[in-house]
Amino acid sequence: MRLRSVDRRVVSLVPSLSEAVAVSAPGLLVAATDWCSHPAGLDVVRIGGTKNPDTARIVALAPDLVIANEEENRPQDLDELRAAGLAVMVTEVRTLDQAFRELARVLVDGCGLTRPGWLDAAEAAWRPLPPRPPERAAVVPIWRRPWMVLGRDTFAGDVLARLGVRNVYGDHADRYPRIPLDDLNAGPADLVVLPDEPYRFTAGDGPEAFPRLPAALVSGRHLTWYGPSLARAPEVLAAALDGPALLHRTGP
Repeated sequence: MRLRSVDRRVVSLVPSLSEAVAVSAPGLLVAATDWCSHPAGLDVVRIGGTKNPDTARIVALAPDLVIANEEENRPQDLDELRAAGLAVMVTEVRTLDQAFRELARVLVDGCGLTRPGWLDAAEAAWRPLPPRPPERAAVVPIWRRPWMVLGRDTFAGDVLARLGVRNVYGDHADRYPRIPLDDLNAGPADLVVLPDEPYRFTAGDGPEAFPRLPAALVSGRHLTWYGPSLARAPEVLAAALDGPALLHRTGP
């Protein structure tokens, strides 16, 4: 699927892809989800959430392309858009290398753009950091009540591995398993990594549940988004994992 960018209209159902398109070609994006918060001041039609988009409104906008993700968006919503005659491009992103390939596919093949400079900068930022033997083992919650963590085959898990952090549930049968808190604390982790999305973990909400582990509060956008944020992600995440933001707890 290849579209020329001139006068094209794109709807994005994925926050990171919304940012990627809006930064690369201001004006190309005509609608995005309520969760699409970047770039700052993004002024487009809002069409609901990633899991419950207003498909009728999307169809009425008559976009040339809808961009989605196999994990973030529901197949039935995408099927409804296709049935209405819309072109839908669905990405799959489970590793950093795959993210770079899919971004190029969306922007160049899907939107008809010249490959943006920020994508080259992002690849260059990660090039000196190939996957390396893990130095620390971490549990990575993404939700509480119930507790859910990163499991197998996730983009965020690959990002952490490249920074020397092994996800202790990386071999779990589920991609986002629910694990009782007692089991999380009894496991082999020597670090807990707490992103600020999808659940907004903070210094006062999260670290107290892991009294024996140092806690790294990290930017969820830099850990889980694949877009312009990838250019600074190695620097931002390394500072959170290794620097003063690491919270040390010595007891309950």
